[in-house]
Amino acid sequence: MVKKVFLTISEAAEKLSVSADTIRRWEKKGLIKSSRSEINYRLFALDELQRVLKKTKGIHGKNNYKVLKTTKKTNFTSIELFAGAGGTALGFENAGIKHVLLNEFDKHCVATLHKNRPEWNVLHQDVAKVDFLEWRNKVDIVQGGFPCQSFSYAGKGLGFGDTRGTLFFQFLRCVKEVKPKIAMGENVRGLVKHDDGKTLSTMIKELENAGYRVKWRVLRAQYHDVPQKRERLIIMGIRNDLNIPFIFPKEKDYTISLREALADVPVTVGQQYPEKKKKIMDLIPPGGYWKDLPPNLQKEYLGGSYYLGGGKTGMARRLSWDEPSLTLTCAPAQKQTERCHPEETRPLTVGEYARIQTFPKEWMFMGSVGSQYKQIGNAVPVNLSYHVGRCITAMLDNKEIDTKSMEVITLKN
Repeated sequence: MVKKVFLTISEAAEKLSVSADTIRRWEKKGLIKSSRSEINYRLFALDELQRVLKKTKGIHGKNNYKVLKTTKKTNFTSIELFAGAGGTALGFENAGIKHVLLNEFDKHCVATLHKNRPEWNVLHQDVAKVDFLEWRNKVDIVQGGFPCQSFSYAGKGLGFGDTRGTLFFQFLRCVKEVKPKIAMGENVRGLVKHDDGKTLSTMIKELENAGYRVKWRVLRAQYHDVPQKRERLIIMGIRNDLNIPFIFPKEKDYTISLREALADVPVTVGQQYPEKKKKIMDLIPPGGYWKDLPPNLQKEYLGGSYYLGGGKTGMARRLSWDEPSLTLTCAPAQKQTERCHPEETRPLTVGEYARIQTFPKEWMFMGSVGSQYKQIGNAVPVNLSYHVGRCITAMLDNKEIDTKSMEVITLKN
């Protein structure tokens, strides 16, 4: 195995004949990672730097884009709450996990699940009305990407009362009723700092009170075979009677660009810009945004937002071929979070949205175009879910732990 070479930022700049600011910008964009030396210098892997440099010049080597799927099936079973359009469920299935129940309230999401996986047991019902006791001690995993409502009294010592009325309460109720070996919650990164961290702390305490040891990680999707800069919080609980380690996926040493991801994407439906907006977006270069407009058009397009603080980097934003996409939202043409095609002056299509979220090309979305965008934008990327699913199966069988791609946290830690 070739040993990795690590360089300081000044060494890297000299080696690649670029400025140190360029390397800082790559790191800020999430295109490369840094580590710290023993004396706290930032270090960068030379091979990662060289790959990024080539991509910025439009030179692409191996296309790393693919929907990941193991050939090894397991006997592990899962219940999924708030299943949405199936991003996490499909990733877990691709990791070899069998679903015994999926619950979802949105009718369009349910139609999508039925269309693509008619064999799945999908329950279209308000989760608060579902009785999970029939699955007690019969299911290995309970997973839920619960929407995060604010906890009015989080951190004020009210314990379980803090969560009552939220969808986390329903996730916790399911865990208590089923008593799975593994409980996994998923949410946005913002939950980490919500209410100065008190909300997450309350959730962890409630899972601990339910009989689980808990750890969490924020995973950056662009380092997990997803062509998108998207961060998701993964909360993992292991039932107290099980002497098994926590395992989380390690970040890869590459990212996948839009050029790789959209190389053969099928033509599908999508939104279009009004003529006035199209004329504005025609002026934006790949990777650019509103600051690339002439000053008079900047003020005209941004209106009152022009005088507000913040970078407003999502406004009039055109994506770049040579980078992963920005985080997909529920609509690609929202003024504050524009997701314009790198070359054509139009929003990303439904098919491009699905490809960036690593859904397989045969996965079909039901409902209106707006509903399809929303389903895809709300999903957890399939490949990210796959990596998490593979870690969970490794936790449960203790036989397929790959320390090169998995972070193993033993009880002593």
